[in-house]
Amino acid sequence: MQDIKVRPIIEQVTPEINCGRYPIKRVVGDKVNLRVIIISDGHDELSARVLFKKKSETNWSEKPLKLLWNDIWLGDFSVDSLEDYYYTIEAWVDSFKTWKHNFTKKFEDNQDVRVELQIGISLVQSATKRADAATSNSLQKILKALETDTNKPVSKDVAELAIGDELASLMEVCPDRHLSTRYHKELKVEVDRERAAFSSWYEVFPRSCSSAEGKHGTFQDLEGFLPYISSMGFDVVYLPPIHPIGHTFRKGKNNTLNPEKSDPGVPWAIGSIDGGHKSVHQELGTLEDFVKVVNKAKEMGMEIALDIAFQCSPDHPYVLEHPEWFRKRPDGTIQYAENPPKKYQDIYPFDFESEKAKELWEELKSVFFFWIERGVKIFRVDNPHTKSLYFWKWVISEIRAVHPDVLFLAEAFTRPNIMYHLAKIGYTQSYTYFTWRNTKEELTEYLTELTSTEVAEFYRPNFWPNTPDILHAFLQNGGRAACMSRVILAATMSSNFGIYGPVYELCVNVPREPNSEEYLNSEKYEVRHWDLNNSVSIRPLITKINEIRKNNKALQRNFNVQFYETNNDHLIAYSKHTDDFGNIILVIVNLDPYFTQSGFVKFDCSQVGLDVNKPFYLKDLLTEKEYKWHGNWNFIELNPQNFPAHIFCINQVSASSEE
Repeated sequence: MQDIKVRPIIEQVTPEINCGRYPIKRVVGDKVNLRVIIISDGHDELSARVLFKKKSETNWSEKPLKLLWNDIWLGDFSVDSLEDYYYTIEAWVDSFKTWKHNFTKKFEDNQDVRVELQIGISLVQSATKRADAATSNSLQKILKALETDTNKPVSKDVAELAIGDELASLMEVCPDRHLSTRYHKELKVEVDRERAAFSSWYEVFPRSCSSAEGKHGTFQDLEGFLPYISSMGFDVVYLPPIHPIGHTFRKGKNNTLNPEKSDPGVPWAIGSIDGGHKSVHQELGTLEDFVKVVNKAKEMGMEIALDIAFQCSPDHPYVLEHPEWFRKRPDGTIQYAENPPKKYQDIYPFDFESEKAKELWEELKSVFFFWIERGVKIFRVDNPHTKSLYFWKWVISEIRAVHPDVLFLAEAFTRPNIMYHLAKIGYTQSYTYFTWRNTKEELTEYLTELTSTEVAEFYRPNFWPNTPDILHAFLQNGGRAACMSRVILAATMSSNFGIYGPVYELCVNVPREPNSEEYLNSEKYEVRHWDLNNSVSIRPLITKINEIRKNNKALQRNFNVQFYETNNDHLIAYSKHTDDFGNIILVIVNLDPYFTQSGFVKFDCSQVGLDVNKPFYLKDLLTEKEYKWHGNWNFIELNPQNFPAHIFCINQVSASSEE
């Protein structure tokens, strides 16, 4: 039972996810900003601190909270180590602060404060017993100066010493907290490495990396392709499944059910007589060849992300060795994957409700560890929402306990609450609905949800304008201009973004059939060869965007997104800035891929720490041109065929020597 003399009450601690059931997310070096409601009876002054510690520590560190107004307290602490942190709040009635407040009021009112001074002295005397040696000595010196003739009024010098900053600071070091109250929960921070919060992904099919048209690519070809990817500034190279591909019910070109013998099959139909999830497709090379690719990428400052698709071809060794891991139909055959009316006879899903589920879980966990041992520290997980959510919580926790630097990207295009839950239970990053948000209203509403609500504390969006499964109508109809505007939006709205290339930079936009989001002649079903030097390529733009992202810290986080009014709905304007306003980026994009659009943007520079009474300067990082703006409303005109956007870096002072 809590001491009945304890008075403060701590409420509405923010951030706190689902009543503390799930952790918030940060990366090493980030701050955790806190907002707390603390109340108490009466009019006494309160003090409060945030207590925080690493998982490996026993003792709490602490920082004071500051009262904002109306019982709202603010504070923060930083996470500086790659391990989980915990935090809670402690509050107490601060006798010295209460005394100081009342003493000051009475002294300023010219009241006799001799008795009040003696009360203050007794509080300081008690503090000397709690303080460390150095603080106690400093308090003793002040006590001597405060001890005056009680028959005389308190002098101004003594009063000012009693209520001065020096004594207040010393008393804050050793407050009387024996009647403090502590928040009833210890909340968790899941800490990741930097790439969890800031990354640029490039998806590529290794089998299409051969320099010879019509030839199946290898890991060696992929190794030779890495410099091309690196030259554009990407730091994560994501590979679809690299495992043996099944033959039973194999799909052919453009998803036909009648494949030719030469058709390579779909990489997500995993498993053959050559092996399963711990093997590589023979035409790609060997495990040793794959490890060479992983090491080569590291040398170039990139990482290989591997696709984890927990499903099997009918030819997978698991089907023969562990039929109990799969669901049976009444006729005894194994149930293939379905999404009625669609049938996927080339894929068997695992049965996470089978009697042997525990053995299945352990085996699937071992798949992750197998690839981690070969240098892979990033996994893109295929359709995690169709597998047991409890499994993901367990397996990610098991992996992070040994390898806290491993990252997970959830490919779950499903209902928002499930997408958010996957993030809560451990997924580092998540695909989003960005691909289907194309209007100004849609983008503004969606980004506000992702960056300005509780979601931002645990859900890290990764914006992809395309994937092998998704060629949106906007890209189909808008062509090259649409590809330019969408990659700019993805890379500046989200600190994590990716493209499926080389089809994206080459602006490939032909669907398999009308009203389809499938690519014609998709790499999912065949080996492709790409002309990387095609003049239509937007490779220079993508390279510039990645350079801008790496040079501007404002684009490396999502917490400070602000949208601005425009008088033309084809123009969207938003800014990002660092906490200290040392880096301010304003992005304005023409959302119309067909026509030049112009209008006025209402940019309130005071929101990003600039003086509204002075002109400010904007350097377009795409074109290197500089502009001078006055006031809130300024004119913009953007041609989608040339540069469909401005990416401005803003300063109060001109970047050039000339105004």
